[in-house]
Amino acid sequence: MANLKVRVDSPKVRYSEDFIEAEYEYRTISVTEENENDRDTYTMTPMSTKLLIRTMMKVPKLGLMLVGWGGNNGSTMTAALLANKLKLSWETKEGLKTANWYGSLTQASTVKLGRKIKGEDVYVPISSMLPMLNPDDIEIDGWDISDVNLAEAMTRAKVLDVNLQVQLRPYMTQMQPRKSIYYPDFIASNQGKRANNIIMGTKAEQLNLIRNDITQFKTAKSLDQVIVLWTANTERFSEIITGVNDTADNLLKSIEEDHSEISPSTMFAVAAALEGCTYINGSPQNTFVPGALELAKKQKSFVGGDDFKSGQTKLKSVLMDFLVSAGIKPVSIVSYNHLGNNDGYNLSAPQQFRSKEISKSNVVDDMVESNKILYKPGEKPDHCIVIKYVPYVGDSKRAMDEYTSEIMLGGHNTIVIHNTCEDSLLATPIILDLVILAELCSRITFKKADTDDGEEFSGFHSILSILSYLCKAPLVPHGTPVINALFRQRAAIENILRACLSLPPENNMLLEHKVDFKI
Repeated sequence: MANLKVRVDSPKVRYSEDFIEAEYEYRTISVTEENENDRDTYTMTPMSTKLLIRTMMKVPKLGLMLVGWGGNNGSTMTAALLANKLKLSWETKEGLKTANWYGSLTQASTVKLGRKIKGEDVYVPISSMLPMLNPDDIEIDGWDISDVNLAEAMTRAKVLDVNLQVQLRPYMTQMQPRKSIYYPDFIASNQGKRANNIIMGTKAEQLNLIRNDITQFKTAKSLDQVIVLWTANTERFSEIITGVNDTADNLLKSIEEDHSEISPSTMFAVAAALEGCTYINGSPQNTFVPGALELAKKQKSFVGGDDFKSGQTKLKSVLMDFLVSAGIKPVSIVSYNHLGNNDGYNLSAPQQFRSKEISKSNVVDDMVESNKILYKPGEKPDHCIVIKYVPYVGDSKRAMDEYTSEIMLGGHNTIVIHNTCEDSLLATPIILDLVILAELCSRITFKKADTDDGEEFSGFHSILSILSYLCKAPLVPHGTPVINALFRQRAAIENILRACLSLPPENNMLLEHKVDFKI
């Protein structure tokens, strides 16, 4: 148990060499709404369920396969893993820099455990809460429609300082992307000149080749588990067609019949599910058609997505939460972006931009719906999103936002924000967190504590909504509320980790400091 840094001294937590088992009382409130004399009346019923939560101690040897390995995110992720593992440092005009994982929730963020007797708070790294994957141990591989090696891909991306690239080049030159799928109808036509590393044949043949790639990688590196993550180009939305992609059986049949409306990202999702691999979608298209979700559930594999939440959208989820929670009514949100990397080049096509527009615009919905004082049923702020391709700025994405809100007595408040961010250096830590948290979820199981001993432990739902903090358009099980408010999403991750150690959810009541006697 060398990896475990936080140990709870309680009879409700049992430790063994194989697992941690915690008793946890999960409390919720059921609300019944009635309308009485034109006034809302609410009846609240506290409910609780006693759970046993088991976390396996052994961290598997894990491999990460990136779709779009030779893109900006893929090459930067590979470089970051190497730079941190090798503990590299390099000179820049600002001075000496050293490898780190700034921007990663699991590697560079802390959580409050509690307070010492004297009153000061105790914070620990999130990674110390439970045994988690060490980034240094991740094996990496992947596919790309471009055949350039990872060293050349890193140079082409123009993300990293040249002195760091020089040190990484000997390690990355030997890394060659596997052939990938290219369907011109799904991505912008301007991507065609990159497409020289293509899997040919029918969709059924392509699916088998992808599955063979996963198996070969797993065998060659002696891996216990593989996670497949899409960080390739944004696709247009797929049509949901009855009899084609609406069920798992229909989706598999459509692949056999070479149906044109099965996207590359869905093909990879199907391959991952059939190989028992977690699949994460880092772009905004609707990869997870109903048939793909059903197949993942049948295969007992995990899926997560959609679209990395790195810059402008993450800030929007914070600012909207602040405004609406303060009783201020945002009525207009205008978001403008320009960027010059290949993602921006692809998004210059209308259908691919539409996929991105949808993922960026839905981020305000749950916050608007939370306040019926400010917003009438069906009312939303005007929300305009613009993305322009400007080659010169490269991976340095510029975002400008204007939030106009109504305040009391007919007044207005306008907030204007300019955000310059290096896109891939924000996305790469998110990729790492998605992988680490998804792997951890595969080792956590639950059962009701008050049932007979014959009941088996079961895991998370196949749709990992715990990953919502990291995604613009959080994928959740059917009928589950979609939460976009950033701090609620982070609190969910933190409190699930606490529950695995039989610790209550963190709150900011601090009642012991607000009453006139000792608690």
